Amino acid sequence: MAIKDRRILSFDVVGTLIDFETGILRYVRRVAERHGMRLEDRTILEAYAEAEHSQHGLTPNLPFPEMMAPIFRQMASRLGLPEDEKAAESFRLSIPDWPAFPDSAEALQRLRARFRLVAVTNSSNWALSHFARTLGSPFDDTVTAEDVGCNKPDPQVFAYMRGRQSVHGYGLRDFLHVAQSQYHDIGVAKRLGFEVCWIERRKGQEGSGATPGAERVEPDHHFTTLAELADAVDAAFAGD
Repeated sequence: MAIKDRRILSFDVVGTLIDFETGILRYVRRVAERHGMRLEDRTILEAYAEAEHSQHGLTPNLPFPEMMAPIFRQMASRLGLPEDEKAAESFRLSIPDWPAFPDSAEALQRLRARFRLVAVTNSSNWALSHFARTLGSPFDDTVTAEDVGCNKPDPQVFAYMRGRQSVHGYGLRDFLHVAQSQYHDIGVAKRLGFEVCWIERRKGQEGSGATPGAERVEPDHHFTTLAELADAVDAAFAGD
């Protein structure tokens, strides 16, 4: 089916719509500078990815904001930062300052004119409330790790989302799942039968940044920005 034949777009939020790498870098740089240290961006992001993957294995049912203090402690150990309990606890509190990608809010408003939009995130409800405001409150419904009791890539997250939308008359063939992370979203959604759209935010950059690495799964649609997806949708409907 073509994109225009879908009725509902489900979105990963952090990394796809919210530029969490910039948020992480800003915070960790400030902490490092207080201790007279300068760290390379790639070093910081890879330390986060390793720590998140490790912590997820230890506490798989926690939304990622609740993992951020122990993640920071692991990062500090890897990066050679001094132990700083206040900095670890404040890492989670930096979430409201994480920016949206420049194209996210405008593209979401365009897409909302044609589709039902659902956020599907490993965030807590508290964190998602801040992200949604940053994005201009575009979502018709939301699903968080706090709601489900587990995190993507656990298939239960997608089953929960489908169940919530089924009461509004939506079936699997109505969905297009839109995400940046091959690890958290693209691979599992494709295996579960969703049509998927990969927003490759790190196109042209080395490594996988703050996202754990994963084997690449070919998506049904592939863009480097959300604006490109919105443009493709507008073009598809132009003849109607």
